Amino acid sequence: MSLPVTEVERELLHTRRVRYEGYKRADGLWDIGAPLTDIKNHDSPLKPGVRRAGQPVHSMWLRLTIDRKLNIVEAAASFEAVPYPGGCETIAPAYRQLVGLNLVRGFRRKAKDLFGGVHGCTHLTEMLAGMPTAAIQSFAGEMKEEQDDGSKPFQLDQCHALETSGETVRVWYPKWFKGKAA
Repeated sequence: MSLPVTEVERELLHTRRVRYEGYKRADGLWDIGAPLTDIKNHDSPLKPGVRRAGQPVHSMWLRLTIDRKLNIVEAAASFEAVPYPGGCETIAPAYRQLVGLNLVRGFRRKAKDLFGGVHGCTHLTEMLAGMPTAAIQSFAGEMKEEQDDGSKPFQLDQCHALETSGETVRVWYPKWFKGKAA
């Protein structure tokens, strides 16, 4: 289902594309990659010169390599197009500081602490926020929902549809249902 069509005429000026990709590696680890591109539909005057319509203002990649417990074992960033050549891309090595963090244990807060403001690239740091969800989606079907210790599936109580007192949990996860039966 798409959004309603607007009745006001409009002109597309900018397109940002962010895509998350999850790869299962032959060595038992997982790569979660995210490319970002920003493209203008018109010539854009930038301090280093004019960026022609259709040429990326930003083209960058972020990749986290994780283990089955969602621990980051490797992190890499790269830049193909930036608005300030010689400046933007110099931050890439800093993202190795992510190694050792866990994607589901305070990751977003720690990433903001490490790379907020002048300590990181705004765009790469924004992309980090989607990494935990992308990793979990990549693991879907690869990992058991309920752990051997009998703990509840990780996704319960993580969004409104999977609240343990709600109808969805009553129907699909009755063992974990905490509300009143209909």
